[in-house]
Amino acid sequence: MSPSRFWMVGSLCAALCLAATSAGPQSPALNQQEADYAKQQQQRQITQPLNNAPVWKEIRSGLPQTTTVQGRETNILIQPQGQTWRAARVPVATVGGIIVAVAILGLAVFYAMRGPMSTQPGGRLIERFTLSDRVAHWLLAITWVTLAITGVILSLGKSILLPLIGHTLFSWLAIIAKNLHNFVGPILIVAVPLMFVRFVRYNGITADDFRWFAHIFDYFKGHEHPSGKFNAGEKLVFWVVLVLFTTTLTVTGLILVFPNFDQTRQTMQITNIIHMVVAYVAIALALVHIYLGTIGMTGAYRAMRDGYVDATWAEHHHARWYADVVAGKSRDKFVEPPRPVPPAGAAQRPA
Repeated sequence: MSPSRFWMVGSLCAALCLAATSAGPQSPALNQQEADYAKQQQQRQITQPLNNAPVWKEIRSGLPQTTTVQGRETNILIQPQGQTWRAARVPVATVGGIIVAVAILGLAVFYAMRGPMSTQPGGRLIERFTLSDRVAHWLLAITWVTLAITGVILSLGKSILLPLIGHTLFSWLAIIAKNLHNFVGPILIVAVPLMFVRFVRYNGITADDFRWFAHIFDYFKGHEHPSGKFNAGEKLVFWVVLVLFTTTLTVTGLILVFPNFDQTRQTMQITNIIHMVVAYVAIALALVHIYLGTIGMTGAYRAMRDGYVDATWAEHHHARWYADVVAGKSRDKFVEPPRPVPPAGAAQRPA
């Protein structure tokens, strides 16, 4: 064999050996620990085919991995806390719905047994709420009720409304509820501080408020403990439902609606649970307030609609406030009710 042919055969053999070596299993490991782990995985595929438990265990560990995408949690493939949140939110919503349902049923039974708390109308009129007070109240009330109704639809509608009205109608209702909830919610940023500024002066806590709660059963029997402009129950609504709960709902709602604050998924999951728990408890308490302010107490709705109550109502429900009005110690005064303006062209009767 000539030398040239000898070198050609040798080169061919070397090339074949190199190709065979490169075609074998390659480990992407960058260090010995990763290489050992890769070998363990290869061995597992031989002894336990299709068993990828260690791989998924590492993926679900939540430990940061390597990625070229920059941002919060972009290096976490699966966030295990998400499963905890998914498992918790349905029971939380269910218990919340039961609390609200019990509140509605309890108020309905109480109304059927007791009827509205009423007084005999009479006496001069007192301006209980100014126009600014009423604007602040109705801005918050309309916003709050809208958010409460849409929130209940979003959290319980799929299990309650969907079987009743079908997929098509519920999809439209859910879309409307979601957009109303998201776009109306930020109004609370203005409504809550405005309501606080207008009414905080009347909601100071005194020892007499504890005595009022000690006579709470007499209140529902029509024998009320004397109170100022707001009784202890109304002050409870102010400090708990408005200041504590509604402020919490506003903050948590902003975290959920605006994810561009760079918060993590776990932050939003915890926030969602807090938002639901506080919302359902607040709705149950607010239902009592709405009941007493409408059908549960004669004259209460008129006070917030027109601003006036008669002297008999004030003396019965807020005796200390009425005494201050009579003595001239209150900002609120006796007033003449606004007379209705006759239609244009109406005939004037002679005096």
